[in-house]
Amino acid sequence: MLDRRSFIAVAAAATASGAHAQASYPSRPIKLVVAVTPGGAMDVMGRLIAQHLSERLGQVVVENRVGAGTTLGAKSVASAEPDGYTLLLANAATHCIGPLLYKSSAGYDPSTSFAPVAFLTSVPYVMVASARLPVRTPQELVAYAKADPAKLNFGVPNAAPAHLLAFWFRALTGTQFGIVPYKGAAAAITDLLGGQVQASFDATSVILSHLREGKIRALASATQHRLAELPELPTMTEAGFPDFVASSWTAVVAPAGTPRDIVARLNAEINVGLVSAPLQARFKQLAAEARPGTPEDLAAFIARDIPRWRTMAASADIRGE
Repeated sequence: MLDRRSFIAVAAAATASGAHAQASYPSRPIKLVVAVTPGGAMDVMGRLIAQHLSERLGQVVVENRVGAGTTLGAKSVASAEPDGYTLLLANAATHCIGPLLYKSSAGYDPSTSFAPVAFLTSVPYVMVASARLPVRTPQELVAYAKADPAKLNFGVPNAAPAHLLAFWFRALTGTQFGIVPYKGAAAAITDLLGGQVQASFDATSVILSHLREGKIRALASATQHRLAELPELPTMTEAGFPDFVASSWTAVVAPAGTPRDIVARLNAEINVGLVSAPLQARFKQLAAEARPGTPEDLAAFIARDIPRWRTMAASADIRGE
């Protein structure tokens, strides 16, 4: 990923290489497909980058296209004309989890169907439990689940990384707690707050405000190091689950075959926002870290992330559909 100084050089090069694209692109509104329900942190991040691009390039319209574990929205972009006018807010669900769980119907290959444009953010995952639950550590949660599995249900957004993390944790611990899928993270967290489900894995962007208000309790973070926002919170590794590390991420991708000069133009304009104080401040409010970089940085990251989630799914004995 680029620091501020390196970004200036990359942006200058991208601007030069995209001179032809700048002459004619864009000449009409751009559509950013967001494959999650409106109102959640992922949707907000998509709208923030759309607003920034609108200020730089002209109108960018967000379309929430939800269904089949984010694969419906991703497929619509994969099959769109590769002209730079249809983009996807990509994440681990669209590129790793969804295609795994919906193998026969996804209709795209996350490795070959898209042109990586720009990394946007990364967000850590945290194991959380209802404040009403008499547990304060993952090990205590395991003991609670083994004592009476019927009393513990994880609420997770369907086909999202948190869904897979819940399956993985259940397999690692040999427990039989319930896993309840929801259409989105907002609905899952609402039921966690209301007591309909008792635990979850959630991105910090979703649950940080609730943690600070004491409405839910954090048990451990799925990070390599302790979080700056929650320095007293141990990692899953510290809690006795080595290598239990996962993060949420967002990026922008285009259909495969999108001209390189258009990709370079979009990348440069997005990175202008990612290093700006206003957008960084908004992402920080969502507990997200802006990650400016090149299309090649994003391609390399996705190439590493896809097999990691597949390995996780195999260890959790998830066969998808």
